[in-house]
Amino acid sequence: MSLQTVMHNISTVFEITGVACIVVGFLIALQRALSLLLARKAGDAYLAIRETFGHSVLLGLEIMVAADLIRTIAVAPTLANLAVLAALVAIRTLLSWSLEVEIEGRWPWRRKG
Repeated sequence: MSLQTVMHNISTVFEITGVACIVVGFLIALQRALSLLLARKAGDAYLAIRETFGHSVLLGLEIMVAADLIRTIAVAPTLANLAVLAALVAIRTLLSWSLEVEIEGRWPWRRKG
């Protein structure tokens, strides 16, 4: 088996792991929200599902960026693939950053408190 095939398989595992993080995070968030709803805490349920699912999406996106890096650098390092990688990383980074601002309710450079 060639190094490119191994790296392609590793990047595929990373992609599957990223999607699994998002799906499992959604299920955990749903379970937390349902348990809070049963305890008659609807406001807390919304915040719990939003925070838990938001963090799982952030983690999933970061893992998928790693998959893209592995695939581009180790499998097919062409200028076209590098340009696609740059666009994907920029979009996912902007999305991650905006999700973090939405979840935390503050800019990343602001201190908690």
